[in-house]
Parts: sequence; structure tokens; C-alpha cells
Amino acid sequence: QVQLVESGGDSVQAGESLRLSCIASTNTYARYFLAWFRQQAGKKREAVAAIDRDGRSTYGDSVKGRFTISKDNAKKTLYLQMNSLKLEDTAIYFCAAGLYVADAVAEYEYNYWGQGTQVTVSS
Repeated sequence: QVQLVESGGDSVQAGESLRLSCIASTNTYARYFLAWFRQQAGKKREAVAAIDRDGRSTYGDSVKGRFTISKDNAKKTLYLQMNSLKLEDTAIYFCAAGLYVADAVAEYEYNYWGQGTQVTVSS
């Protein structure tokens, strides 16, 4: 069983930056495929960014060029650097982990989820 705990959510103004963190409780952290998802009010949860065991990353179209996913295996921590935040980035952000992930944007591929952290962007 892997526990994931997100932090870093906050209320910021449009154009500002924020960094989310997600720390995991596993000794095999480097084996996991990791991702950030978000859920906006009234909408389905969507994939934001994902990173595989070798550090290769993919991004949702709405965040490309603004968000960066990274990880530190030694610290068992996943990050999401969010720059140039927009009103529509307001959501609850979740980190997720899975050992066998074929489709990085599919929720069902991930076995473990954090509780979420709220990001609110205002004008």
C-alpha cells in the first residue's frame, strides 16, 4: 500500500506561480509511474501531467508550456511547478501512482491517490 500526501495548494492571483508537492510512503518509489490530475468544480477529473520511471513527461494541452512535472526519487516526492496560472486552473489537484501504466491520462491506470490539494486562482 502506498500513501500519497499532496501539499502546496493555495489561493493566488492570475499570472502567479505555485509549486505542488506530493510525498509518497514507499521504498520502491522509483518504480512508479506518477501523475497529477485535477478536478474542477462540476467537471470530471482530468490528467494534467505524468512522468514515467525514466523521467519522461507528458502534459495536457491546457497546461503545456506553463506547468512542469518533476520528481525526486531520493525524497520520494513528486512536484508540479505551475507558472502563469489562469482562472481556469482553479481545481483540486491530486497526485497518483501506478506500477503498470499504459495510458498516462487514464485514471484507472493508477492504483494510489492522494487526498487532493486546492488551488484557487483569482483575478
